[in-house]
Formats: sequence, C-alpha cells, structure tokens
Amino acid sequence: MEDALHRTPSRRKRKSRGLHGVREAARKDSTLRFTALLHHVDEACLTEAFYDLKKTAAAGVDGVTWYEYERGVQARIADLHGRIHRGAYRAQPSRRTWIPKSDGRQRPLGIAALEDKIVQQAVLWVIQSIYEQDFLGFSYGFRPGRSQHTALDALSVAITSKRVNWILDADIAGFFDTIDHTWLIRFLEHRIGDRRILRLIRKWLRAGVSEEGEWSETKVGVPQGSVISPRLANVFLHYVLDLWVHWWRKEHCHGDVIVVRYAEDFVIGFENHSEAKACLEALRTRFSKFGLELHEGKTRLIEFGRFAIERRAERGEGRPETFDFLGFTHACAKTRTHGWYTVHRHTVPKRMRAKLQAIKVQLRERMHWSIGETARWLRSVVQGWLNYHAIPGNSGPYRDTWNSEPEGPRGRALEAWGGGR
Repeated sequence: MEDALHRTPSRRKRKSRGLHGVREAARKDSTLRFTALLHHVDEACLTEAFYDLKKTAAAGVDGVTWYEYERGVQARIADLHGRIHRGAYRAQPSRRTWIPKSDGRQRPLGIAALEDKIVQQAVLWVIQSIYEQDFLGFSYGFRPGRSQHTALDALSVAITSKRVNWILDADIAGFFDTIDHTWLIRFLEHRIGDRRILRLIRKWLRAGVSEEGEWSETKVGVPQGSVISPRLANVFLHYVLDLWVHWWRKEHCHGDVIVVRYAEDFVIGFENHSEAKACLEALRTRFSKFGLELHEGKTRLIEFGRFAIERRAERGEGRPETFDFLGFTHACAKTRTHGWYTVHRHTVPKRMRAKLQAIKVQLRERMHWSIGETARWLRSVVQGWLNYHAIPGNSGPYRDTWNSEPEGPRGRALEAWGGGR
C-alpha cells in the first residue's frame, strides 16, 4: 500500500505532462490521425508502467514474476526500450487459465508475459489519451474516473428520470473471443497513423495462447485478462455500438432513449415499444456486419419503468420482469413512505450463493488457523463484498452500510442518457 501511495502522484504528473499535447489535439480535432506516438513510450514511461503492475499477479509463459524483474530493472527496461524502437521486440503467447463463473461455467483468461504487460500498459496510456476525447458519455467500462458503480448509478437515475417504459436487456455472445482483428485495426486507424503502434497491437493479437505447453493461433478475439484488451474492446464497441446507437436514436426515435454501457454489458431503455423492437432488429443486423452476435437466450425486451406495475395489473398480468446488470437484479418498485417510483437493485442470487460456497471451501482450508487470523481474513472478505454490493436499493446490511456514505447515486451519475463527452 505504501508503495502504491508513493508512486501514484508522480505517475499522474508525468503522464499529464508528457501526453497533454496529444489529449488537446485529439479534443480539438476529432478527425486527426496521430502519426508520431511511439516516442511517448520512453524508458521513463516503461518504468512507470512496470511499477504500475500488480506485484503479486500470476506469471505468464516466461515464468518471470514482478519481484524477479525488479532486480536489475533499469538495465532490463533499457534493453526493452531498445528492442521496441528498433523493431526487435517480440510478443509472447498468453498463458491460458480458467476461472469458474457464478453459473458453473468457466471463463478463459490470458495471462501475458511480464514484458508484454509493461509495454501494453505504456501503449494503453498513449492511446487512452486520444480515445478518452472520443468516447461517449454513456460508456463507463475501464475509463479513468468511472466504475461499475457510476454505471449503476447512471442507469438508476436515467430510468427514474426519463420516460422509460421498455428495457432492452442485451448480451453479446462470447464478445472477447469474437472480436474481428481486421475491423479492430481499421477502427484504430481512424485515429492512429503511427504504424509502429499498430504493429505492436498486431503482435499482441497474433501472439496466440499457450495451454499446458501447447501453442494455438488466435485469428479472432482478444485475451481476457491482458492489460490492453479491455481498452481495445472499448474502441471496437465505440465504433460498432456507441456511435451507431447514438445516431440511431437521433434519426429514428421520437421518444426518450437511454443507454448505459460498461465494457460489453449494456442496457438500452425506450419510451416507445415500436422503437424498441425496431432498434433490436437493427442491432442484430449491425452486429452481424462486424462478426458479433446477440445471445438469443439472454437478449430480451421487457416492460419496465414508472407505469409498468399499474399497466400490467390492469391487464391481469404479474409484476414486471426484472433484468440483471453488473451483478445486480433490477426491479420496479415504490418507496414505502410516499409510494414514489424507484428501482430496487439486489445482488444476483447466484452470485451470493457462489460467494458463500467459496467462503465455505476456504474456511475448510483455514481450519488450522487461529481464530484471530480467520476472523481478520473473513472480515476482509466481507468488507470487499460490501464495498461492491452495498448500494441503494439493496437489502439488509448493504443498505445500512450505504446510508453511511456521504454521496448518493444522483450526484455521481454521469450523462446516463446523453451522448456527450
């Protein structure tokens, strides 16, 4: 913790000074292509990138840990810098590992070699300086100053403040595994004209994966778990989804339309049912052009909003359906005191069950620990859970914990339904 606190101020100052011109140029001219960017990836930047990495992260195929690399780090960085700028740097394949999901399936992760992580972090800072000026206001994933909580707050404020009667709960089938490399590079070329930066990105895309010592080629997709993959995914969806849906609602919709996206997870709310259906069909066509597909079993259009409870009651139907977003089930509700419309958000039950099962297993592994050690560990687990799940609308201790926080969701909501920057 002390190391992190010591590094953060100097890192932010250096990045702000070195890339300020890039940010300003990108902000002033949305069509400008940057032809000279690699010089920003200097030894100081690479050193900052190294110290920005998680020290305890798993090693890639190279087997090199953060602590091993730190021994002689200045000489190592100088050598890495030289290889990058003379074109001798070679990306290594990602080491594939699997982590369990809450639904019982497994998610593939790609763990990059340490030097690949360093270079990816440095390049990420460079391209982030450009694309942060381009990304739209309803995009929240993996962006400075934004988080899953700001996306959740924005969605709650948007649904309760706008005329939302229908929710498009969409899911992209295997998104990270199906990103088309050709289209991704074309999108990057809209803003990046430095072929050396594009060459680095191509190397990471083509490096392949290694599983149990066997290498396999990657013709599509980006490895989940790598430093730069979420940002590349953001660029891809910026062009495929964000710009398109912003244009579509202006050209085809007369009623209110709200959009909130966090990485590949997104929700679109509509005032009019006909416009919602038309958007869903147009979205299927749009995605197919770029090699993406909506998951038919998880994509649905549901009645939701301020008047959904009354309208469904008049038709003799049950309560409005719910939808899940970023680990929370969203449901139409009313406040107890005044009966005002609100959105209740509860932890997705399967996530809670999976977490409790994981704690049970870990407690068995720690059965020989002292009571004090076990209590401290369990407290950290519970606090970590509360840090994410204690939000307005959630039940029990989550609500009590949240009410002690000084800032509410409305004050932190950022342009949920706007298309601005």
